[in-house]
Amino acid sequence: MDSLNNHVKEYMIQLGKGRIQKAYKGIMTFMSGLSTYLESMHSDYTPSALYFGYMDMTYFAFTPSDLKNKKLKIAIVYLHEYGRFEAWLSGRNRKIQSEYINLMSGKNLGKYKLSQILPGVDSIIESTLVEQPDFDHPEELKKKIASKTIEFVNDITSILNEKS
Repeated sequence: MDSLNNHVKEYMIQLGKGRIQKAYKGIMTFMSGLSTYLESMHSDYTPSALYFGYMDMTYFAFTPSDLKNKKLKIAIVYLHEYGRFEAWLSGRNRKIQSEYINLMSGKNLGKYKLSQILPGVDSIIESTLVEQPDFDHPEELKKKIASKTIEFVNDITSILNEKS
């Protein structure tokens, strides 16, 4: 049986190698730079602070005013376990998230899949932005994420504006 003490010992061994700290710092630095990059390109969007997470996900919100007015946000998410970037349409809180999942359940979402109302689910719709990011070329990666994020925002806005 794995105990917390055993996990902490393994954690300390891995930290002793120094790679985890370098990777984590690199990811956090990239995410902070990505937020600044997106904000410089789209001053009409509202960014949020960077949420560092528990080494499960790191994200920040980057939301156009029309979605913000609907109590929605776009989250740019890095999933540590999978090593990929995603964009999520999320609600300001779980109640709003649930309302939009119900509202959108009858709509044609095209290539997107509606999330389920389940504990621990923080999205209404999720989209993979970059499956295997190349952190050695950060400027190219930022451009790719920015382009796919704006495509996602435009698609979501169109879906929300469709008359049922």
